[in-house]
Amino acid sequence: MEKALVRLKVGILFGGKSVEHEVSLLSAKNVMDALDLDRFELVPIFIDKAGRWLLVDSLDALLKKTAAESGGAAISHGQLVSFVPGGKGRLVHLSDMVSSTYVDVVFPVLHGLCGEDGSIQGLLRLAGVPYVGSEIIGSAIGMDKDVSKRLLREAGIPVAPFYAFKRGDAIDCRKVLEELGLPVFVKPASLGSSVGVAKVEDASELQAAIDAAFKFDAKVLVEKFIEGREIECAVLGNDDPIASVVGEISSSHDFYSYEAKYVDKKTVKLTVPASIDSTIADRVRTLSVQSFHVLCCTGMARIDFFLSKDGSLLVNEINTIPGFTSMSMYPLLWQATGLAYRELISQLIELAMQRFALNEELKTSF
Repeated sequence: MEKALVRLKVGILFGGKSVEHEVSLLSAKNVMDALDLDRFELVPIFIDKAGRWLLVDSLDALLKKTAAESGGAAISHGQLVSFVPGGKGRLVHLSDMVSSTYVDVVFPVLHGLCGEDGSIQGLLRLAGVPYVGSEIIGSAIGMDKDVSKRLLREAGIPVAPFYAFKRGDAIDCRKVLEELGLPVFVKPASLGSSVGVAKVEDASELQAAIDAAFKFDAKVLVEKFIEGREIECAVLGNDDPIASVVGEISSSHDFYSYEAKYVDKKTVKLTVPASIDSTIADRVRTLSVQSFHVLCCTGMARIDFFLSKDGSLLVNEINTIPGFTSMSMYPLLWQATGLAYRELISQLIELAMQRFALNEELKTSF
């Protein structure tokens, strides 16, 4: 008699205390729908904006509510849980502190602070459970645009000129503009989805844009505007990662803003593969893998580039937990490369299990 296949329990972790909470819900829905239920058992774990962790049946109800409503709704229908340090995937039910649910691996579908910045990764490492995506250091580096750009620059990978400021720093706007010129982009250092990003075309608007960005982060970047095409590439793997075909994003908006990504989608055009010279495409793929290594990434990442009119390439940023919405480039790039959505999710889980097994072999005594 053939032995029944034991399915791995996959905890899909989504929501989070972040301004990208709603984007996470959309991404998580697609990941859950793509999960191969012949191989994996789904365990949805929702983090509301208050930071509470809940086992939920699905996220359909959450998608129909506002972020403010979703937390309260989830409390009445979900089981409050918490990972146990060293529990190897044990989620204790806080209602009685005795009952438990176990997961074999976690797929964090969290964007922004407390999601892809190393916070969750550190918690999962202490809990002793495998997780998809980069480890603590790669997540933290990738999330901080200042640190990641400085490391890329040190490695000889081109990035746009920029200034980084911490809250409380004396900022000489005149000096910044003398060096960078106009226009410039102002960005929170550790957010994605273009939240808090502003394009400044008048010198008198720079300080206000910086002040607005500081509402979202304690560190802000002012970056030279690069006129060119927005090119993206997906990377998959651990020690020997591979790069996808190259894609291009164009928008009738001033730049690829939050509204363009998730609200006014009709203004956005995704071209996969991108209509660029094969030599440039190969260069994008090479730089993507190099950037993945330099920034200590594992599992997955999406690398964003600017392609200038003279054919030069600049790395814009790296995303260690890229979006998985219907408009997200990471899964689209892999589908165009020949890797179906369902198999992509399965491979990401397998990579997490492989990396965890190798880490478990490391000595903890001397």
